[in-house]
Amino acid sequence: MTQTTVSTSLFSPQLKESQSTQTKHSLFADASSRLEQALKHISMSEDAIERLRHPKASLTVSIPVRMDNGSLQVFQGYRVRYDDTRGPGKGGVRYHPNVTLDEVQSLAFWMTFKCALLDLPFGGAKGGITVNPKELSKAELERLSRGYIDAIADFIGPDVDIPAPDVYTNATIMGWMMDQYSIIKRQLSRGVVTGKPLTLGGSEGRNTATATGAFYVIGATLPKFVKNPYNTTVAIQGFGNAGSILAELLFKAGYKVVAVSDSQGGIYTPQGLDIPSIREYKNRSRSIKAVYCEDTVCSIVEHQVISNAELLALDVDILIPAALENQITADNAKDVKAKFIFEVANGPIASAADPILAEKGIHVFPDILVNAGGVTVSYFEWVQNRNGWYWTLEEVNQRLKVKMEAETERVWSIAQKLSVDVRTAAYVHGLNRLGEALDAKGTRNYYIDLG
Repeated sequence: MTQTTVSTSLFSPQLKESQSTQTKHSLFADASSRLEQALKHISMSEDAIERLRHPKASLTVSIPVRMDNGSLQVFQGYRVRYDDTRGPGKGGVRYHPNVTLDEVQSLAFWMTFKCALLDLPFGGAKGGITVNPKELSKAELERLSRGYIDAIADFIGPDVDIPAPDVYTNATIMGWMMDQYSIIKRQLSRGVVTGKPLTLGGSEGRNTATATGAFYVIGATLPKFVKNPYNTTVAIQGFGNAGSILAELLFKAGYKVVAVSDSQGGIYTPQGLDIPSIREYKNRSRSIKAVYCEDTVCSIVEHQVISNAELLALDVDILIPAALENQITADNAKDVKAKFIFEVANGPIASAADPILAEKGIHVFPDILVNAGGVTVSYFEWVQNRNGWYWTLEEVNQRLKVKMEAETERVWSIAQKLSVDVRTAAYVHGLNRLGEALDAKGTRNYYIDLG
């Protein structure tokens, strides 16, 4: 690749102006700003940079759903395939009332770099529906999910774009989507989505993959700072699938998990929480309480009730944001006291918070590395679907461990070599792989040389 000097934003002024008219605080513009530091440390052709300025394709659809009471509601759905140079698009589908095209495009953008960082043969994609799934019955949720596939069926496929679970979507929903796509195409198409139930071609370990991958990254990182689990305190914002499973993995490994929270608030005790009991209680009651359980009998233990904002400001060794985007911003970054942040959520730290955290000496390990276990095991599922040969949980986790630890070491090595933060190193690593693939199709210099 030829060196190019990047003196302006990755995005053209025209595009930035267009974005500002759409939304005052574009998540996409914020996400892309992270590349500026990385671009200073790599050789990348102008052609590759130009390609990465623009999503490959964006689709907005309306999904009419007949509700249980007979009324008709129309929901807005999206799918963005940001780049497919390295392979078919790959990315989840989230159901949330705040889903927008800007958010979905940002997530697809992150997925592009995440797949390149993990050296997976995928590009980046993402999807979503603007809906509060808690307000729908299971039958309405199924009709919505099948309607979404009806609307985007020509936009996805096992060799084109492969959806997966994300916020408020799960294996059952993926099963509906796979079934609907198969009905439309009149052939069984297991590889069109990942994160499916095992009986429909899902992979062992997919439901726990994001948490397990993050656990491997943490385990590979802390020894570099002469830290061990038994003297390490942890606070986790977000006690959903990824956050709760990671909390239990850390608890069982000897870490002291002192605080957890969900959308309603959190609990904290400096002595450490009994995470398996809290998970069991939440599965039964759908709420978080500091409990200790023996069989089905749970007793409340001494604790403090805290807000999500208070959790982010706790004096702990490790802070794990595992909820939604933009939880740590320029407004509250100064309050963060943790020594390490591992981003399990996508984009939980706004770019404006980066210099504040760096000034405080906080080591941030970015989402495109930390939460990449999910897409890695999705890749394993896709491979198993294509081969018709399925692996055990032990095989899946061992392959995941090798992959996550190897890329963590590569990112850490780049950070040390270039004297940059870990986020910049991760983007350097991903950009190098993307640039090589983009340039392999031919650059300006190649065509000039031919002349």
